[in-house]
Amino acid sequence: MGGVSAAGRDPGLQPERTRLAWRRTTLSAAAAAVLAVRTALHGGASAAGVAACALCCLLFLGFLGVAHRRIRALAAVPRPAALAPRHATAAVLYAVGLVVCAVILVV
Repeated sequence: MGGVSAAGRDPGLQPERTRLAWRRTTLSAAAAAVLAVRTALHGGASAAGVAACALCCLLFLGFLGVAHRRIRALAAVPRPAALAPRHATAAVLYAVGLVVCAVILVV
């Protein structure tokens, strides 16, 4: 009914879309970290602001490491393995940590 059969499906497209999604998410996390640093340092640097900036940067670097590892895995082989549960958990925890830092800095 207008769908593509399994034989006509290009298996290379899904890893490419996933790799692009990881890159977009990494860019979003970078923007969130930069805005958090800007917010924390606006109007003078306090000890709590500097600590929050450091935490945001560490969380971003952790997320960047997980994303980079996944992007490399997606580009290495035509049919990449599924994302390991520990890597998925780490990515979620880093992202949630960035959100918590951002909320603390804004409020």
